[in-house]
Amino acid sequence: MPHKIWVFIEQFKGVIAQASLEAVGAARKLNSEMGGSGVTALLFGQGVQSLAQEVIAHGADEVLLADDATLAEFRPEAYAALLVKLAQEHKPEVILAGATTRGRDLLGAVSVDLNSGSIADAIALKVADGAIHATRPVYAGKLLSDVTCDERRPQLLSLRPRAFPKS
Repeated sequence: MPHKIWVFIEQFKGVIAQASLEAVGAARKLNSEMGGSGVTALLFGQGVQSLAQEVIAHGADEVLLADDATLAEFRPEAYAALLVKLAQEHKPEVILAGATTRGRDLLGAVSVDLNSGSIADAIALKVADGAIHATRPVYAGKLLSDVTCDERRPQLLSLRPRAFPKS
């Protein structure tokens, strides 16, 4: 079964966060390494339909769009509930987000609800033995640690801004 890789697209007042576009670039690379079925962008908000083409232009193969007044402002509870519901229905292998305040909040909440592992602040990714290995700084960046999620899926990873190129 091909792997599904999702990227949460953070936007504020109709402007996409650069960290999200960088996460799409990282997802493209993971998709090729894992033999995935493509990169799916998750775009939540109100009046965000016009942003879908921008996300496609930056490398997403498809966009799951939730355009509703209740999603106009980022609220971790509402966004997490929606993402958990989608993940339970579609069973992605990996969910990425920028390591911004919103991305970290969202993935932390989703990780708890899905009983899945989460890795924060990754600066490099590689695939080995069917799992994603993330490099992340520890001790104020003095050391680098190689970490991976256990066998539970999806694997949730937040990516440090400016650590990955946009596609």
